[in-house]
Amino acid sequence: MPHVPGLVLSPSVRAALESGGAVVALESTLLAHGLPAPRNREVADEVEAEVRAAGAVPATVAVLDGRPHVGLEPAHLDRVCAGGLEKLSVRDLGVAAGLGRSGATTVAATARLAALAGIRVFATGGLGGVHRDARETWDVSADLSALAATPVLVVCAGVKSILDVGATLEVLETSSVPVLGYGTDRFPGFYRRDAGFPVPWRVESPAEAAAAWRAHTALGPGSGMVLARPVPEADELDTGLHDRLLDEGLRLVAERGIAGKDVTPALLEHFHSASDGASLATNVALVRANARLAAEVAVDLVG
Repeated sequence: MPHVPGLVLSPSVRAALESGGAVVALESTLLAHGLPAPRNREVADEVEAEVRAAGAVPATVAVLDGRPHVGLEPAHLDRVCAGGLEKLSVRDLGVAAGLGRSGATTVAATARLAALAGIRVFATGGLGGVHRDARETWDVSADLSALAATPVLVVCAGVKSILDVGATLEVLETSSVPVLGYGTDRFPGFYRRDAGFPVPWRVESPAEAAAAWRAHTALGPGSGMVLARPVPEADELDTGLHDRLLDEGLRLVAERGIAGKDVTPALLEHFHSASDGASLATNVALVRANARLAAEVAVDLVG
């Protein structure tokens, strides 16, 4: 297990890493900025329980009072879910640490801290990507550049439908980040099982995903990998409702002049508030399914 000054590992995460056990990193931005209270605190426990049920140790990641934490105790989760935390990407980690600030970690920042701790499997909801107006704004999520440089396997439900999915897949290809579909030939779109694009590779089991990851780390360029699992069919958001919410959300963001890292939280909030809880149920279902799959892959990797 690598030693990184200032990195705080929870006792359970430290014990698992020292003994060669399976560990799955989990992001905290979902809890602090993606889900409403008090449901976010319940989901924190539910997602960690999925990881444990599959035989791995959960390691939710956040920065608290300037110290990066990999693995949070219940009191830490309470704090993350209470609100008021910054949203931290990779570029923000050093500044937040240096100034003693607290923040929830995005996919990019979580992947970075997980890799520093020696964790190679990470579960999240949806990956960030290229925004629809990126030709004018150059708004591209740091998740993509982080995956290009960070050897972590990210289990997700594809990318959110608010993004330019085709451009996102092109950037991943250019960055030498393999994209695998779990039991599917189609790239998932978060709330929807099919975002309209194929996946380059398909795997059918955690063992196949683990085999692909082992070979990638041995032969590949040092980049991460995306394992895209569609939301369970029974939990997929209705097409008509999804399209209406997306159109409304995009208009709302434009009218309010919302830009940059504030776009995704604003759109997710609109989905949650205007769907009578349907999008929230889908979000929770896909995160739990991803956490379980990530744990199964992590267990195979250490087996």
